[in-house]
Amino acid sequence: MAARVLVIGTVAWQVTVWAGARNPPIYAAFAPLMALRSDPFSSLTAVALRIVGVIAGVALGLSVVTLLTPSLAALVVVLGLALLVGMFVGPGPVLNPQVGLSSLLVLSNPAPDAYGITRVWETAMGGLVTMVLAPLLWPPHPHRELTALARECAERLPVVLMGSVAALGDTAAAQDNRIAVAAEAEWLLRLREQTRDAERAMRFNPLRRKQRAQVADLAARLRTVAQAGPYADLLAVEAEALSARDGQSPALRRARAELPAVVEATGRVVDGLLTGRDPAGDAAAARRLLDRYRTGDPQAVAVALRRPFHRVLDLCVPPSPPSAVPQDRGHRGSADARDDDSSAT
Repeated sequence: MAARVLVIGTVAWQVTVWAGARNPPIYAAFAPLMALRSDPFSSLTAVALRIVGVIAGVALGLSVVTLLTPSLAALVVVLGLALLVGMFVGPGPVLNPQVGLSSLLVLSNPAPDAYGITRVWETAMGGLVTMVLAPLLWPPHPHRELTALARECAERLPVVLMGSVAALGDTAAAQDNRIAVAAEAEWLLRLREQTRDAERAMRFNPLRRKQRAQVADLAARLRTVAQAGPYADLLAVEAEALSARDGQSPALRRARAELPAVVEATGRVVDGLLTGRDPAGDAAAARRLLDRYRTGDPQAVAVALRRPFHRVLDLCVPPSPPSAVPQDRGHRGSADARDDDSSAT
């Protein structure tokens, strides 16, 4: 990453000198330094937003200094307008701070006109060089990064689920576990955004063009698993509530004995989905374990603990639609078991 910024910054400086810069074109080198982040999925969007932010900030600063002398009132006006404009030229709902930085620098410069023109054209030259060279010099490798994230996700999610099971009956441990699981759920939420960043990075990545379909497929599977975050959090909340209420009840002892096998089977389902292996067989095995647990303990406590596992499994391998052939009322299949779980209180 550092080598990438160094090379592009050096080339941007030299190209700007050749284009006629009279002073050291420091702002040309700023473009790659500020736009090429350590984010493995960073694309040319950051470069474009930086250039737009500089132009908007300089225009805003020059407009204000023609009306107001540098003062507290001018600062309030410039900063307030810059924050407002930055909301519209940022990446989505995120503020673009470059508008405010550029406008304040114009306000503080003793020769705002000369500074503004220099800043705009040098930044534009640096941005242009960055846009040309960034996709060619050590471009992002979204498929490799997503594969690493998938491996990490497949390892972390079963650990999170097992932590809630292991904490059953211990109020203090269940409380600590709920806090830890909340952080993991946030990580899964961020994971969904990273998959979208990876797909966006592929648009300006000519050297990885052949991997677009692979990246899109893996990103979709990662987003599917990342939706398990709220259900992992639900299991942690239920574990805390039941531990505080029931303590060492037989229902919780049975759950601690039955659920580790379910966690292991669920982990195989997640791993299969993320590695491209068909997870249907593992999902069927996990559902059989849940059905066995349901048969042995149909109480509300067990229903609350089974429900998050059913949700995770249904995310990864959606259940088959119920048969159109009427079943005997004395026979209840696994689909009926999930219906019972979802309607229990």
